[in-house]
Amino acid sequence: MKPSYKGKSRRREDPHKINERIVAKEVRLVGDNIEMGIYPTEKAIEMAYELGLDLVEISPNAEPPVCKVTDYKKFLYEQKKKQKEIKANAVKQEIKEIRFGPNTDEHDVNFKMKHAISFLEEGNKVRAFVFFRGRTIVFIERGIDLLMNFANKLIDDGYAKLEMEPKREGKKVVIILAPKNAKK
Repeated sequence: MKPSYKGKSRRREDPHKINERIVAKEVRLVGDNIEMGIYPTEKAIEMAYELGLDLVEISPNAEPPVCKVTDYKKFLYEQKKKQKEIKANAVKQEIKEIRFGPNTDEHDVNFKMKHAISFLEEGNKVRAFVFFRGRTIVFIERGIDLLMNFANKLIDDGYAKLEMEPKREGKKVVIILAPKNAKK
């Protein structure tokens, strides 16, 4: 019994126009072993075929579009390799959370500040928040003052910069701090 397929076969569309799919009347030609310049599209395709390569449109929005004479599979491989390298070199930044209560004591704030400093030095963002439980919701101003004092100490000492002002989110007041100098 044959399996029944409900959809049509999906052919993945190429991200670039190649050879006869290029619709522009003339193109700017680049590549190895060719004379760069502006050519009619048909002439550029012929030049690519003579070298046993493909004509690939790499910049379709330019006037005229820029096309490269290259092996298309090799071109796609190099593009994928570049994207992978860019992704690997990107700085991965996490958001670490620090929680306070509206009646948090000065000693506890200083203790949590040491944690915040270590997070910021590692290159992570810090999301500090005051959580209001039950009737403590009436002390919102106290919570905002606590967060601003916490943030100001970190900013004055040169560890952080303020990314988001204190903002109320339900039973919390939240502030976000980013590292002053991003880790490289």
